[in-house]
Amino acid sequence: MDQVTTSAADDPTPAGLSLVEKASLTSGANFWWTKPLERIGIPSMMLTDGPHGLRKQREGGDHLGIGDSVPATCFPPAVGLGSSWDAELVTRVGRALGVEASIEGVAVLLGPGINIKRSPLCGRNFEYFSEDPVIAGRLGAALIDGIQSQGVGASLKHFAANNQETDRLRVSADVDPRPLREIYLRGFEYAV
Repeated sequence: MDQVTTSAADDPTPAGLSLVEKASLTSGANFWWTKPLERIGIPSMMLTDGPHGLRKQREGGDHLGIGDSVPATCFPPAVGLGSSWDAELVTRVGRALGVEASIEGVAVLLGPGINIKRSPLCGRNFEYFSEDPVIAGRLGAALIDGIQSQGVGASLKHFAANNQETDRLRVSADVDPRPLREIYLRGFEYAV
């Protein structure tokens, strides 16, 4: 029988996270808050939707943003900003989003969305910059730079090749390696 070994990444001391702690980072304490890791001083952090405007729910809100959100600026969606091809403009929008998030105590904005617009039937096309991966990636990176310049994190979304609405939580997007690299992952590479 093989002996199980641990690496520095599995070290449960303050220098590293245990496997259980790592797994806990993939789940939340509730709908909008991460679990804290008090042993190493990582507090619970608030996340909100926000690629086009902060969508922070008041205490006891509906979690979908339909009712009782805090007032926030509504910026043009990515489809409009993408049509400008103006990275400086998108960076300025990101900075403004970062300022509002910081004022509201939000640690991470869930956005930008840079999936490729593959079908006009995708209900989230308004959240994506372009059908071109270079434009999507560069403008996504510009928005991230603006948000992060204010000390707020940005969460790139929505998983590469997850660009359809029908059964989108379970669909398997089987993409050949070449278009996956050249089209669907390229924007994520720019943004990262």
